[in-house]
Amino acid sequence: MNAPDVIPVSHRPDYRTDTIGRWQGGQFFASALCLGDGRYYAALHRFDVTGRHLDSRIRSTGEAAEARRLLAEWLDALPGREYGDIAIAPFAVHVDGELFGLVREDYEEDEVEEEDERVHFELYPDGLGFDAPWCGCYDT
Repeated sequence: MNAPDVIPVSHRPDYRTDTIGRWQGGQFFASALCLGDGRYYAALHRFDVTGRHLDSRIRSTGEAAEARRLLAEWLDALPGREYGDIAIAPFAVHVDGELFGLVREDYEEDEVEEEDERVHFELYPDGLGFDAPWCGCYDT
């Protein structure tokens, strides 16, 4: 099985993908996160209806509460917003020297038993991993 052009991402309320879904212009993936060194970020990635990256709004904040507040403001401004499953193409954006995006990472042949297991996608800096059978499930 080859990797798909767009990677399904399951909406999981009250978990890591609770702020993903669709809006009148396409799809979105939003998160408020800490990079582990006290730097908090609000990130909103927008995609067209086919899952191609349109733009990203990413801002560093001083604390978690501010990142969540800012993210809520951005989400409230998306017309026709509905939370749910999405399917997005790989993309990459760099802010403050950090990678934000869905990136393909191929494993070496000796690291896996089956050809289907060679392809992996990682969402940075969220730390969500996607693999075959491409059902929208992810590892953290």
